[in-house]
Amino acid sequence: MSERIAIFGGSFDPPHVAHTLAAAYVLATESVDRVLVVPTATHPFGKRLSAFMHRVHMCGLAFAELAHVSISVIERDLPPPSLTLHTLEALAQAHKGAHLHLVIGSDLLAETHAWHNFARVSELAPPIIVERQGYESPDATTPALPGVSSTEMRRRLRVGESTAGWLSPAVASYALEHGLYRQERQD
Repeated sequence: MSERIAIFGGSFDPPHVAHTLAAAYVLATESVDRVLVVPTATHPFGKRLSAFMHRVHMCGLAFAELAHVSISVIERDLPPPSLTLHTLEALAQAHKGAHLHLVIGSDLLAETHAWHNFARVSELAPPIIVERQGYESPDATTPALPGVSSTEMRRRLRVGESTAGWLSPAVASYALEHGLYRQERQD
């Protein structure tokens, strides 16, 4: 039987508890063998991001306790811009015969019209929609993940507020140790 892989891409700047819960939820409720977390190398809409390898490392820390979750650096080797379609095509090549699914939060559903060829993305990796608090999902029976955001976590880290319950202690320590969010940035 072919491997079933849920692809969970994003900026992960930093990865927070809702990201971790999304991966756990997909593993618990979908017919997938594993979740592949794919940090984006560059933001397709030009948003400034922390260095790629810092975000990869924080993903490793955030998802470390979840069996069947791994981190991919495939976008590091793809030409810019980072587009979901190009990433999925590269992953399909790297995992020949695997059945891919794309994990997306319900908060992104309203933006799919702006994605590069979302129809083809959906063909390559039929979406698994994970409901985010405050954003309706097509399936109203699914539980919503907490309404935490990376933007809020960056702000809290920058001003020294607690991230307890929102970021893993290892991710918070790493971000502080490397001074990742000391300065305010325009997103």
